[in-house]
Amino acid sequence: MAQKRKNGEGAEEMTGREKKKMKMSAARTIAVQTTPQVGPSRKGSLSAMAGNSKGCLPNAIDVEKFIEARAFEIDAMHKTMKTTSAGSTHRAWQTLPRHLRRRAASHDVRRVPLRLREKARSEMDPVRKRALGRAMPKRGKDKRVTRTESFRKRQRDKTWLETHIWHAKRMHMENLWGYRLAIRPTEKAYRPSHRASVHGSILHDASYYSVLEIKGHERTLIAMLELCCDPQGPGPGSKRSLGGSRTHETHFYKTNSYPFDLIGPVTIIWQPLNTHRPSEQSSAASSKGKAASTKHDKGKEKEQTLLPSQKESTSMGSRTVWLRFHPSMHDDVFNTLTEVASLTLAKLGAPHRQDQEANVEIADLKGHVNIFEIIGPKSSQVIKGAVSPVPSEGRDDFLKFWSSLTNLQCAGSIPRGMVIGFTVQDPRLNFPPKNAKPQPGNSSHVPSTNVTFPSSHLAISDIWDEDIRNGLSKPRFKKKDIDERRSRNEIPGTPLNALRQDNRIPILMIQRSIGTHGSDSTQALHGWTLIVPAGWSMAFFNSLVFTNTRVGGQRECQTQAYEAGAVYFPRDYPFTAAYDTHARDKESSDKRDWDRKPPAKRVNYVKLGTRSPWRADWEVVLGIAKDIRQRDEGDSPAFVTTQRDVEAGFEQSAHDVRPWLLRGSEVPRILASVSSVFNHGATLLSEIDRLRTKRGQDALGSGIKAANLMKGALINVKVTMCSRGAPQDLAIIHSLSDDASRKWERALQRRKLGEIALDHDDTSEETELAETVPPSDSIIGYVTTGHFSLARGAGFGIGAIPVTHLLELEQRTLRLHPNQKLNSKAPPMLVTVRNRDGHQWRAAHLEVLLDA
Repeated sequence: MAQKRKNGEGAEEMTGREKKKMKMSAARTIAVQTTPQVGPSRKGSLSAMAGNSKGCLPNAIDVEKFIEARAFEIDAMHKTMKTTSAGSTHRAWQTLPRHLRRRAASHDVRRVPLRLREKARSEMDPVRKRALGRAMPKRGKDKRVTRTESFRKRQRDKTWLETHIWHAKRMHMENLWGYRLAIRPTEKAYRPSHRASVHGSILHDASYYSVLEIKGHERTLIAMLELCCDPQGPGPGSKRSLGGSRTHETHFYKTNSYPFDLIGPVTIIWQPLNTHRPSEQSSAASSKGKAASTKHDKGKEKEQTLLPSQKESTSMGSRTVWLRFHPSMHDDVFNTLTEVASLTLAKLGAPHRQDQEANVEIADLKGHVNIFEIIGPKSSQVIKGAVSPVPSEGRDDFLKFWSSLTNLQCAGSIPRGMVIGFTVQDPRLNFPPKNAKPQPGNSSHVPSTNVTFPSSHLAISDIWDEDIRNGLSKPRFKKKDIDERRSRNEIPGTPLNALRQDNRIPILMIQRSIGTHGSDSTQALHGWTLIVPAGWSMAFFNSLVFTNTRVGGQRECQTQAYEAGAVYFPRDYPFTAAYDTHARDKESSDKRDWDRKPPAKRVNYVKLGTRSPWRADWEVVLGIAKDIRQRDEGDSPAFVTTQRDVEAGFEQSAHDVRPWLLRGSEVPRILASVSSVFNHGATLLSEIDRLRTKRGQDALGSGIKAANLMKGALINVKVTMCSRGAPQDLAIIHSLSDDASRKWERALQRRKLGEIALDHDDTSEETELAETVPPSDSIIGYVTTGHFSLARGAGFGIGAIPVTHLLELEQRTLRLHPNQKLNSKAPPMLVTVRNRDGHQWRAAHLEVLLDA
C-alpha cells in the first residue's frame, strides 16, 4: 500500500478531482452583500415596523424600492444559476459566441476576452517540465528566416491576397486560378450568410479578379471593343457608358467570332472625360509660382507640371478604359485584345494626323488595385460609417449623394452600374467605425426625392492616375504609429484628427445588382463594389468587417447568384474554355470520391440509367455526337459495314455544327422572331447577321448553314419545381409527351386546389407518374446549378437546353392550351427532372433565363 503524503508535501499541486470540486463549489456559492450598521441599534425601527402591522409585516411595499434594495441578491442568484449549469460542462472559451471563438483560446489565456480571462486561467493545466533538459538550439541570426521571406516562399506557385492571413484563420482555402482563395467559412454559415445578403450585409474580397487597362484614341478603343463584345443592346461606345458615369456589362468573344467562341462576361469602365476637379485645377493654378521646399511639395509641383499635357491628351481624344473580368479568362481576353488592336490600328491608321503614329497600350493592373464586393440592404450604411471623405470633396452632386446614403433602404434604388469617385481619409483614423443609422422619421414606403443621377463629374477619381496609385502602394504610417497616436487621446475611443502627413486615398464606388430581367424584387440582391489602391486592403477590410458584416467566400458568391436567379461564371456557361476546365475538375473530384467507396455503398449509375453521371454531354443533347452506349449496342459483326457508313456520315455532318450559347439583352426578341416563322434556322441566321453588321462585322456568309447554326444553339433556362423535390447539379431534364403532360397537369391541379397538401406525401397517381421511366431520347438538357432555394422555399435550378427543344416545348404548350394564345403571359412549359442518383422524375416548370 502506498504511503500517505506527509503534511505540507505537494500541497501546491492539486489533483483534477480537487480542482473540479473547488470549481463547482465556487460556481454554487451565492454572493452576499454586507450591510453596514447605520447606528448603534436598530431595535427602535423594528419595533416601529411591528407596531404598524400585524406579524411584523408592513402595510404596503414599494416594489421599485424593494427591488433596488435587493438587486445585489437577485443578480447574485442569476449568476449562480448560470454558472452552476455551465460550470461543469463548458469551458471559458466555449461560452463565447461562435464568431468569437478561436482554436488557440483553449490553451492561450490571452485569446479569451478580459471578462473571462480569470476563469480561463483557472482552467488551464499547470505547466509541465519538458522531458529533455533543454530545447533544440535556435538558428543563428545570419540563418534566421524573416516572416516576410517565409511568406514569399509559400507564394511561388500561387498568389496571396492582402487579406489572405485573415481569411486563412477563418476559412477553408484552396488554390484557384493562380490564387489562394477562401472557399467557405469554417463555421456553419450557409443560412446566416444568405440572411446577411437579404437583411444585412456580406463582404467578399474580389481582388483576384483581372483588370486590364487600355489607353488609346477614343475612336480606336471603341472600334476594338465592338469587334469582340456582344453586339446586342447598347455597345461599349454608347453615350450611356462612354462618359464614365456608368459601367457597361457585356459578353466577350474572340475576334469577329460572334456568336461562337464565347469567352465570358466583362465589365467595361471608362475614365471620365474631366480628369481633374475644378477645385484642384484652381488650386493648382494659384500655387503654380510657389517654390517647393519639402518632398511632399515637390510631388505637388510635379503634378502641376503634368496638367497641361493631360489637358492636351484629353482634347486630342485620348481615353482610358478598364476591363474587369474573371481570372480564368485572363489569357483569352488578353490575346484577343492584342489581336483586335493590331487589326484596328491597321484599318483605321493614325487618328489625328498622317505624321503621327497611332498606338494602343494594354496594361495588366494585377497588384495595382483591390476590389471589395458588399451585398445587402445595409451595405450603404456600412460604407458610410467605414469611410470618411476628405473635407475638400465639395462637389454638390457628391454631397447630395453622400447624405442620401444614411436613409437609403437598398442600393437597388440607385441607377444600375452608377460610378462614384471620391477621396477618403485613412480609415484607420476613424476606427472603430459605426454604421450610419437611418432617421426614425424616414419611411421605406415613401420614395425618396433626394436621388442622385449618374454624371461624369461625379465619377471623377484620382485612382486612374498611375503615379498616385504607386505613391499609395505603401501606407505612410504603420498600424503601430496609428495606435500610438490613439493612445495619446484624452478621451479613449474618439477618432483621430487627420494630419497633413496622413494619406488621402482615392476610391471608386460602383452600384452592383445581382438579378435577371423581370425577376422578383424580393429575389434580386443589390450592393456596392469598392475599388481601392493596392496596399490598403486590410485598412478598409477591418473597418468594413468590424460592424457585424459577414465575410463570404466562393460558395457565398455562387449562392448569391443562385438565389437571385442569375447565372454564375463559369459553371453556368457551357461551351466556354473556363466551363470546360471547371467541368473537368468537378468530374475528376466526383469520380475520385465515388471510387473511394465500396461497391455496396456507392450509387450504381448503370442500374439507374444515368447516361453521363460525371459531366453533362452537351454534344449528345444537341445531336452533334452519338451516345456511347447506343453506339456500343449497335456494333455487331453482321452490320459492320453499314454501321461504319452511318457513323462516317454522322461525323461529317456533326463536324460542320459549332455549338454556341445564346445570351444577351435581345434574346426575347430573337426567340419571338424565330418562333413566329416556319423556317427557324433562316430567321436565326438573319438575326445574327443583323447584329454583326450593326457593329461593323461581316455577315457569317455561306460557310455557316442555317440548319447547323440552329442545331448548335444552346440557351440558359430556369427550372422551378412544381411540388416536391429539389434538383441537384447535373440533374437531367426530360421532355414530356402530350398524354403525360395532361396527366401531370391534372395531378398538379388537384394539389393546387387544396385537395392534397403541398407538404403531403405523393398520391398514388403522382407516384406512378414519377416512377414512369421516359425514353432515353427525351433528354433535352441538364441542370448546371441546383438545390433547395432559401429565397423561394422550394427546389430551383439553373440549366441549359437546345433552342430547338425550347421551340418544341413552346409549340406543345400552346397546343395543349389553345385558349391561352391571346393572353399576354404564355403558359409555363412543363418538363420532368431527375437527379443523376435518383429514381423519380419530378414535374417542373421551365422558363428562359434572360439577362438583366
